[in-house]
Amino acid sequence: MPTPHHPPAAVRRALRKLGSDIQDARRRRRLPMAIVAERAFTSRSTLQRIEAGDSVVSIGIYAGVLQALGLLDGLSHLADISNDRVGQALASADLPKRVHLKRRSTGASRNG
Repeated sequence: MPTPHHPPAAVRRALRKLGSDIQDARRRRRLPMAIVAERAFTSRSTLQRIEAGDSVVSIGIYAGVLQALGLLDGLSHLADISNDRVGQALASADLPKRVHLKRRSTGASRNG
């Protein structure tokens, strides 16, 4: 039996917005739920749950619905380094202050 999942309010809000945006995208395309669900290899009731922002639906099914709507590219950019200001700041702060060239080892002499 799965563990009950109670995400924080910010997560619930973000998923509700995502669900609403997915619903709006489907409607703008004038696609019925049944067709999008079929294209996403899921059920109509699962699509309803996605459009409601259900946190229990797997991200894979969300991705299938985004693909069915032609919006999958946006998913791959969510955690992209170019959008990660905190990660970039941490990486920049970790850069060395000075860089020194390593000297070559002088193994055998040239006159030898």
